[in-house]
Amino acid sequence: MLDLLKKRRSIRMFTETPVAPEDIDKLLKAALLAPAGMGKKALEFIVIEEKQTIARLKCLKAYGTVSLTSAPLAIVVIADTRETDTWVEDASIASILIQLEATSLGLGSTWIQLRLREGQAGPCEDAFRKILKIPEHYGVLNVIAVGHGDEKKAPHTDADMDFAKVHYEQF
Repeated sequence: MLDLLKKRRSIRMFTETPVAPEDIDKLLKAALLAPAGMGKKALEFIVIEEKQTIARLKCLKAYGTVSLTSAPLAIVVIADTRETDTWVEDASIASILIQLEATSLGLGSTWIQLRLREGQAGPCEDAFRKILKIPEHYGVLNVIAVGHGDEKKAPHTDADMDFAKVHYEQF
């Protein structure tokens, strides 16, 4: 697990090679297996492979969407906020599991934050809801860009870990 965590890096440039359907299936299985507060499974996922739609999504946020320029796959992580008050935490866990599964499959990914972020026309969540026809009572956490990386990043090392941030028994 530590090796996988060290290998997971934010990849923002992708080749044009599509993500294989069986790999998409594995990414979604990882997300659907994510634990959720009180066992409530309020999460849903919108899988987007259509280049025109991905390009439209890129324009909905003021910055931080460069990876959508070349990503052949985008997964939007949403949750029914009426079902649970831990939807942000639950969606975050599912999102990192998608990213870790992507790494394990030899794919690259990056998390693009939408919740509490602004776009040219206001809140990114609202813009994504409109384009993707997401009901108003759904929270929109992020979009994860996925694909075959067109950049190489060295894995993290133990030197990257700041153990001064670890406290025992008290702060």
